Amino acid sequence: MPIISIDNKKVHIQELNKGAEQTVVLIHGMFSNLSIYYFNIAPMLARRYHVVMYDLKSHGMSERILNGYDLESMSSDLIGLMDFLQLKKVHLTGYSFGGLIALKTALKHPDRVDQLIIMEAPDPKDDKTRNIIDEYSREFLEYYVANFTDTTKVKMGKRQMEKNHRLYEFLFGQTSIKTDMAGESDFLSEVRGLDIPTLLLYGSRSNCRPTGEWLNTQIGSSRLELIPGDHNIPIQEPGLIGESIVHFLSKSLTQNHG
Repeated sequence: MPIISIDNKKVHIQELNKGAEQTVVLIHGMFSNLSIYYFNIAPMLARRYHVVMYDLKSHGMSERILNGYDLESMSSDLIGLMDFLQLKKVHLTGYSFGGLIALKTALKHPDRVDQLIIMEAPDPKDDKTRNIIDEYSREFLEYYVANFTDTTKVKMGKRQMEKNHRLYEFLFGQTSIKTDMAGESDFLSEVRGLDIPTLLLYGSRSNCRPTGEWLNTQIGSSRLELIPGDHNIPIQEPGLIGESIVHFLSKSLTQNHG
């Protein structure tokens, strides 16, 4: 599994179709890893695009880090990854917490982001957000345990299950995730006026749907698409999401980017 060093931190990445001219970077959500994209959504995108996936710090096979889960730090990690891979400009896709990272990066570095796909990004100040993340984490773990151990598609045994439970306990109990997220309660107020073409994908039954509807009124060049399901749409409807992203990107692209 490719492990690179960004700012002296080990980061696990996967790339598909490296020869393509345009790049899509996929950011997973909190308490999951890049496998949420690897088997379904990423291969669909890779028919046309260079696809980059990476495990956030302390997630998947990336290095465990105690601090730096605020959006400023997570965005800096992403830019460091892009610099390492010599990607000047990308199409950026983020799910849940990854959607907030994508939005932060587009606000800080609009010159590095061509188009945005935001899936189920929550409102950090919403009291329901923590419950949404907890519910997502449980469903994702059940899905992950039932199907994959890593990108070799080997069935997960008891030892691997225990390893994943320990990871979740580490993230919840030892890192600064909760404190850092509490400090982001007003983040979405920064989004007003963002003018990067943006596809908003939200579950039709998701508690986060009102956030998607609100973002659609704040981002100048945005379109909201409702996907059948709840907060877990990448698991529930990966094919539909892949098709929506490909259609969105191919419809409005007029230039080639790195």
